[in-house]
Amino acid sequence: MDEKSGRKNKPRLYSIASTRYGDILDGNTISLCVRRAEYFDPITGVVDPSKAGVCSNFLCNVQPGDEISVAGPVGKTMLLPKDPTKDIIMIATGTGIAPFRGFLHRLFMENTLARHMFGGSAWLVLGVPVSGGLLYKEEFDCMQRNANPGQLKIDYAISREMTNTIDGGKLYVQHVIAQNGKEFFDRLDAGAVVYFCGLKGMMPSILDTMEEVAQQNGVVWKDRLAELKKNGQWHVEVY
Repeated sequence: MDEKSGRKNKPRLYSIASTRYGDILDGNTISLCVRRAEYFDPITGVVDPSKAGVCSNFLCNVQPGDEISVAGPVGKTMLLPKDPTKDIIMIATGTGIAPFRGFLHRLFMENTLARHMFGGSAWLVLGVPVSGGLLYKEEFDCMQRNANPGQLKIDYAISREMTNTIDGGKLYVQHVIAQNGKEFFDRLDAGAVVYFCGLKGMMPSILDTMEEVAQQNGVVWKDRLAELKKNGQWHVEVY
């Protein structure tokens, strides 16, 4: 409830970070990946509660047993390919890892038909500012140990701690794509499905990088992108 207007707050949308079975496999629970939004005064360094994220702080403050209103799920953007032989490529920044955690649980953790039928490979590129912001890394490490050789590839782009090989600057997800440009486009040419999730600001740099890599390989990016969207190989969910 908005304390000033007395009206209900507008709905906030979050990607679900678990499969339909939930983390405890009971079919009645879901997981969200929430980062508390806080504003630190640049002069005092003190948190200003008047500028705190409404929903993120509400969710981070709820206690076990509290009741909250939710609705969903909605949308068909973040669904695994119907063809289990297709490779999947997942590009995420920060809490954009949420739907891909669900993907990877389905493909590498749960004892389901989807896991046994998956004949492709999965490639995750996750970007965060510092290594302390790598979410679910222990889970992903375990998945890599248990996956078939070469079936799960994970690249981290830790911008404040890693440098790219292009200009020696900070490493972002678009640099990982550029550094692996041939592999990236070879996978797409073979039918791989690519997904993007994270802050809206991630996409312009990624699209610019894609166009550069495409040009280097003699591909007209505008036409290639239209083809990927038409074929259902291109999925974007940003906020």
